[in-house]
Amino acid sequence: MLENTNVKTLDKVVVRFSGDSGDGMQLAGNIFTNVSAGLGNRVSTFPDYPAEIRAPQGSLGGVSGFQVSVGTGVYTPGDTCDVLIAMNAAALKTNHRFLKPGGVIIVDIDSFKEADLKKAQYATDRPFEELGIKAQIVDVPVTTMTKAALADSGMDLKSIIKCRNIFALGLVCWLFDRPLEAALAHLHTKFAKKPAVYEANAKVLQAGYDYGHNIHASVSTYRIETEDPKPGVYTDINGNTATAWGLIMASEKSGRPLFLGSYPITPATDILHELAKRKDLGVKACQMEDEIAGVCSAIGASFAGDLAVTSTSGPGLALKSEGIGLAVMAELPLVVIDVQRGGPSTGLPTKTEQTDLMQALYGRNGESPVAVVAPATPTDCFTMAFEACRIAVEHTTPVILLSDAFIGNGSSAWRIPEASEYPEIKTPDVPAELLADGSWRPYMRRDNLGRYWPVAGTEGAQHRLGGLEKDPLTGAISTDGENHEKMVELRREKIARIADDIPALEVVGDADADTILVGWGGTYGHLRTAAAELCREGRKVAFAHFRYINPLPANTHEVLGKYSRVIVAELNTGMFADYLQSKFADLRISRINKIQGQPFSVSEIVEKAAKIMED
Repeated sequence: MLENTNVKTLDKVVVRFSGDSGDGMQLAGNIFTNVSAGLGNRVSTFPDYPAEIRAPQGSLGGVSGFQVSVGTGVYTPGDTCDVLIAMNAAALKTNHRFLKPGGVIIVDIDSFKEADLKKAQYATDRPFEELGIKAQIVDVPVTTMTKAALADSGMDLKSIIKCRNIFALGLVCWLFDRPLEAALAHLHTKFAKKPAVYEANAKVLQAGYDYGHNIHASVSTYRIETEDPKPGVYTDINGNTATAWGLIMASEKSGRPLFLGSYPITPATDILHELAKRKDLGVKACQMEDEIAGVCSAIGASFAGDLAVTSTSGPGLALKSEGIGLAVMAELPLVVIDVQRGGPSTGLPTKTEQTDLMQALYGRNGESPVAVVAPATPTDCFTMAFEACRIAVEHTTPVILLSDAFIGNGSSAWRIPEASEYPEIKTPDVPAELLADGSWRPYMRRDNLGRYWPVAGTEGAQHRLGGLEKDPLTGAISTDGENHEKMVELRREKIARIADDIPALEVVGDADADTILVGWGGTYGHLRTAAAELCREGRKVAFAHFRYINPLPANTHEVLGKYSRVIVAELNTGMFADYLQSKFADLRISRINKIQGQPFSVSEIVEKAAKIMED
């Protein structure tokens, strides 16, 4: 960079791209994230989609956002941003509140004409003064410059305008000293089948970068510190993709082909899309006619010996509940993925919540226990998808994986693991000697109380399963009351014994703390950062995060019982706090709750936790 450029060196920076839902903010943000991850930065993203499907262009309801934090020690996308890119007047109005004081706003000044201001419901023709913005404002004629860059391309005006986001990306790459070669590589992958579109976007990317050089004296630029990462191949990955890849790894490690029976639903559909691409790995991904067909097809695949999965969100989990009960009764391995969103009913399809916990734990008729696990971050979706499969197979039980829209759509830098880093999944095949002497019965038990899982067609292992109560050995229908009670207790104990097969609960933070901050699932980054901030303020706080929900880690009471105050923070009205209280009545539990369709901010957790500690 030039010597007279005002360069700020930061451990981490936060950038927020905003514009109409058709402006390509998600693409620009994702490319910037991927480039940064490739440079050794930690990354955390938050794609903030509008609930409306293509609201009127330039309107407040149609604004789409993508926020990313890059640097060192990154666990969240950030409460506020250092740089805001606003592609129109509506984006500025809805997103300026996320900018740090003294930050940089880059606007496409071509989209701030009188008609644009009117659509965005400004009262005056001076939007920055009206909003009280105090920042470094960079007025860039993005649309004009994009048109100029592609004047001789032969493209129509509509296609040219679609490239505005890449001009903005080029400018941001200059601002943060990101290499254009890496961005070009991602563009080439994106438009591999459309070389003319790639060439146009490559030209516009360079134009945006060059424009930044021309304004170098008028705006701060940034140098971002990097970490010394563990050697390996790194990529940026979102939670839904990581989930799909974790399922594939589990298929490889179990030796059973992967089957997904699913029905499209926001925000889980990307899992179906990703697995549909993997026929080369033997994946069978079937889009079924509805949610019930999705789970039932998976149950059939499991009976046939496949590693069976069905994916959905909250409304679909409700529809699948009877099918999950059948899998409980049949004691078949089944993984049910619920990428949680705002509810009830169709609720807030593009927003995040943790409000399906009680449905996952108890939302079936009768005594119908299942294992429940929850990934903590986008990259942890890989590990916990693998773990859900391992538990399902080795304990012959349905497992519900509770992801959420925040981590399902969000992304982090991920080191692609070696296959040797994950254990073999021990499929409970029927021992040959039991088949040879004819002594095998469908409900014979192993040490963990799971039954055996024969592949359909195995000679000597012919059997039938169904939803009526079973004899504890033969699997024949039984209506005997005492037998029913015995089987209910057996199925419950089988789930309880999973606690012997999962990691212990770990604690980080102040070793002398008398208060522990507790969370589960996708709130991990915000809560861990908040706990560290509270410690920096001189408050003695520890932090524990749950990825295994049912059963809880075996040492849960031992750990939490050491603290005089347990603060449970979650994106619902207190479901996990209620669950812990029902298990451990002696705990003193306080609560921090939020149900706004948005993730926590670190500052609000710090403020509320501090207030609780003062009471």
